[in-house]
Amino acid sequence: MTDTSNPTQAQVVSGKATPRGKFPHIKRAGDFLFVSGTSSRLPDNTIAGAQADAMGTTTLDIRVQTRAVIENIRDILQSAGADLSDVVEVCSYLVNMNDFGGYNAVYGEFFGIDGPTRTTVAVHQLPHPHLLIEIKVVAYKPLPR
Repeated sequence: MTDTSNPTQAQVVSGKATPRGKFPHIKRAGDFLFVSGTSSRLPDNTIAGAQADAMGTTTLDIRVQTRAVIENIRDILQSAGADLSDVVEVCSYLVNMNDFGGYNAVYGEFFGIDGPTRTTVAVHQLPHPHLLIEIKVVAYKPLPR
């Protein structure tokens, strides 16, 4: 995604979970990069931080899921020549605000007080019942001039 002749480009990143709809992982608009809502889904469609035993009892881990989401976003940004340090805005969606502490602790491992602005909201549900979190970001990475 480094074609400077086209300042508006969209891309589905190979090696990442395929979007569950008709949208790209990332879209460049001039000097800004917009990353679609990203979950902890892995390329094989399993979900990091989600396990089910033989009886169907599920164990969901907000810390593992948050780390996987941020790492997925990092990989998507790197496909466009950017990184987490270029993120200027974060919007996080949590299914349960009781998970805020674990999410916030992991988030702090990647971003500090001088990092991006952030909004965190509770949502009724996400596209899979094992997903606890989804994050979308905006990054600023000027095109080479």
